[in-house]
Amino acid sequence: MTQRSFDERDIHLALDGELSPEDMAAYEAWLETRADMRALSARYVSDRALLRDTLAMLAREEVPHRLQEGAHSASRKTKGARHMPLRRLAVAAVMLVAAGAAAGSGFWVGQQGVGGGETLAALDVVGEAVAAHQVYAAEKLHVVEVGASERSHLVGWLSNRVGTRLVAPDLQTEGFDLMGGRLLPSGGKAAAQFMYEDPSGERVSLYVAHCVKGETTGFRLFEDEGGRAFYWQEEGFAYTVAGAISEKRLLEIANVTYRQLLAGR
Repeated sequence: MTQRSFDERDIHLALDGELSPEDMAAYEAWLETRADMRALSARYVSDRALLRDTLAMLAREEVPHRLQEGAHSASRKTKGARHMPLRRLAVAAVMLVAAGAAAGSGFWVGQQGVGGGETLAALDVVGEAVAAHQVYAAEKLHVVEVGASERSHLVGWLSNRVGTRLVAPDLQTEGFDLMGGRLLPSGGKAAAQFMYEDPSGERVSLYVAHCVKGETTGFRLFEDEGGRAFYWQEEGFAYTVAGAISEKRLLEIANVTYRQLLAGR
């Protein structure tokens, strides 16, 4: 019987408890044969423990004045966006400093990573995503370019145009059905938008566009007058889940979306 093969992503999924019992058994058998991956897994476990202890300590401390000033500056520079309240911005800055000092590569805390670093390009992309959501979520007749009845065609078409394998996540467990999607411009390249709706008429969207290569981040929160979004960067692309719903509910949808995108590659 051929043994299944796993990779670094599966280490994160295993540590997050996201593998099924069958997959976990196969993963553990594979890990026994890979000393290099066992060492990597042990390092991630150690990194998580260090980050958890560091953040617990920082949460009890007063936010340094220089980081409060940095948070004020960041909020002034982002036109029309609330992002996070001052205290949360400053604490986020402390967390990023702590994470950078603790290890060179990224950290993962559940699905919400603290690693890499957001760039202006990432903020440009999330701004596009939120703007696109505000425009098309308000439409009555022309919400999407290709409807959900042509799901396979839609996913294949957008994957080819954007240049990466895409998935139209199934969000029915979160109460949202796929309406369809459309092709949009982003920095001279193609971007994809998938739109979803729940029975009450609330809409959320997934937006995928090119971003600065080499950057990998965990989830980041963006907020402005029209709603909020969680976004992340990976392998040269930025992924944004946007909607005018609660932060908790949107984060749950972002987690489901992330897992399905990962499984679909």
